[in-house]
Amino acid sequence: MSGIKLTESELQLISLFEAVTQVEALDCILDDESNRLIFVVRRGSAGKAIGSNGANAKMLRKLLKRDVEIVEEGATLEDLIRSALFPASIKGISVSEGGNGNKVALVEVSAEHKGLAIGKGGRNIKRAKLLAKRYFNTDVILK
Repeated sequence: MSGIKLTESELQLISLFEAVTQVEALDCILDDESNRLIFVVRRGSAGKAIGSNGANAKMLRKLLKRDVEIVEEGATLEDLIRSALFPASIKGISVSEGGNGNKVALVEVSAEHKGLAIGKGGRNIKRAKLLAKRYFNTDVILK
């Protein structure tokens, strides 16, 4: 998860996130298109970051006037995609070379979890795509 250069704005957002949640943020992604901030935290820290009944997430949303989403890091592409699409149940992930030489992760989700994986307006799958591209230079396709 290293090697990502953060802007001053992203560093300030991480500092605020950490002050509110008492959880270390590894990364912050500004998704202006969806008016949200995606914070990446260590594995096992999302619950504490979100807070009891979502208190920390609600406080951040109020302070930042944007949606706030918290995703746990993934050591592998597969782990990161599973985390980004949580709580959707992933049946399998296969990675291959695309026609243009790019890596593509094909994510298979059960029919009853497909809507959950896509999310309202495609928000969840877009989050997975942003993270996979940022950390593993891989495109994500939902099957």
